[in-house]
This record gives sequence, structure tokens and C-alpha cells, in this order.
Amino acid sequence: MTKVHRGLFQRLDDVRAVNLNTPYGFQENVAQMSEKLVSYFDTSLQVGVSDLKLASYATATDDERRDFKRAVAAASFVFAGPGSPSYALNQWSPLELRVDLTTTLANGGVVCFSSAAALTLGAFTPPVYEIYKAGTGLAWLPGIDLMATIGLSCVVLPHYNNAEGGTYDTSRCYIGERRLRLLEATLPLGVSILGIDEHTAAIIDLEAQTLTVQGKGDVHWRSNGSVSDFATGTTIALSELGANAQALTALAPVQVTAPVQHSADEEHARQQRDQALVASLDSVRAKARAEGQYDIADAIRDALATFGVTVRDGAVSKN
Repeated sequence: MTKVHRGLFQRLDDVRAVNLNTPYGFQENVAQMSEKLVSYFDTSLQVGVSDLKLASYATATDDERRDFKRAVAAASFVFAGPGSPSYALNQWSPLELRVDLTTTLANGGVVCFSSAAALTLGAFTPPVYEIYKAGTGLAWLPGIDLMATIGLSCVVLPHYNNAEGGTYDTSRCYIGERRLRLLEATLPLGVSILGIDEHTAAIIDLEAQTLTVQGKGDVHWRSNGSVSDFATGTTIALSELGANAQALTALAPVQVTAPVQHSADEEHARQQRDQALVASLDSVRAKARAEGQYDIADAIRDALATFGVTVRDGAVSKN
């Protein structure tokens, strides 16, 4: 899909690309997966991609969650791909990632989701691995529903033409046509299915209000019991798919501030102030120890250590 990615990057005046590691955050090879994805963009597209790490909502700190959301909203190109759709939803839903992805789009950016990540974009998500591998019952999970932001009420189903099963049906993202029909019958009225073949992209242009098919396969629109197939190279007006045209509110871009550069004189003055402050605090610490106030002395030592200053009796050093 290098040609597709290149076309997406050409739409951007300023490329600030990020990869979300969340969909595969539960795997043992998270670092290797991220390295492979980042290397692909670097080698094949000459684009630097920052790896955004939020493998688990539960174990992330408030600061890590906030920084992750800010980085997504500030990016002009957000990529997410392989892994588990249900796992990704469990992390992204409480994070309200839809808000940040909408900010990316509203500021003229690109959201490029594939495979497991693409499954999360609709109103509902099939837990494909639980159905295919674990034999759980047929049911939908609530998706993050970014598609509603562009006026489409649908499920997104990649790997639509998968044929890995050979003698048994693994199409429809490993669910199979028979089971998809059973699931489809339980969708609320008005919710359709956007099926995307492998090695194929459905590119939605918000300004033109169109969907264009690129790649090797087709895109399929299942609605009200009928299926419309769109071959590669086809462009469809979103209104033909029942979308309610709506312009996203343009939001102020999130400012990504560069590190402050100090002159040599300013840097020297700053270092002198820091040294004087450390010396004063160490003096207070020494007095506290001499008076037997060890709790206070230890608290000062720990505070200095937080800023990389190691304090031992008779010595102060910067890490």
C-alpha cells in the first residue's frame, strides 16, 4: 500500500506522523512490532513516524494518558494497524480517542487505520478473534464511531475477501459470510457495513465528500439487505451511501513547542543559579541532620534526587 500512503502524505503541508501501538499492546513483541512499522515508513516512504505508546489504559498514568491524547490531536497523520480490535477498544474508549482523532481531521490531517484498528472506527465492532479463535457468541461491541463524525452510520470490516481458510470460509474478516449475515440481522435499523478487501483502501475525502477505492480489490457497501460493490478506481459521493454531509468545525491546531534554546551566557547563569540553590538546600539538610531532624534531611535529599542531584554525607553530585 506504499502508493496509497504516499498519496496521503502528499495531501499534507506539514507531516507530523505518529503510530499508535495500542492495538498490539498486549503482545510480547510490542517493541518489535513498533520497530517494524516505523521502519516501513522510514524506508519505503522516507517519513519519520513517532511511536506513541499507550499499551494499557489501566496501567498508564494520568500524565501518560493526557500526553498520548495531546500527541494524537497534534499529529497531521495518525496510523494504527494490526492487533486485536476488542483490546484496542478497551483502551481507547475510556480515553475518548474519537475526540482527538476528530481534532486531527478538523485541522486537515489524515487518520489512516488498517486491519484491527480499522474495525474500531464504526458504530459497532465484531470481536473477530473471540468469535474465530475462542468460539464466543455472535455479538457486537460498541465502536469508537469515528465514521459518525463524517456522517456515516456503519460498521467497518477490513479483510473482507480473506481466503486463508481454503476449504472453509474466512472471508468477512475471518467471520465468514454465514456468521456475518447473522450478525448483520442484529444491527440497528440504518446501520450499514463498509467491507474493504485486502490490499485495498477506502479513502474518504471530507472536503469533496467522496469515497475513492484504491488498491488491488473492491469496496463493498451492505445496506438494507443489498450489497453494492465498487471496483478500484471508483469514486462515490458519500451522499450515495446515505451520509449526511457535514463540515467539521475547524479547531485551533495544537501547538507543538520546540525546546527553548538558551544563549551560552543565559545557560551559564542558569547553571550558577541551580548550583546556588542546591548548595542552599544541602546546607539546610546538613543543619537538619546535625539537629537530629532526619525526616527533614531525608526529604530534602529525596527532593534533590528527583532533579538528578545525588546527595551523600559530605558530597553533592549532579547525575
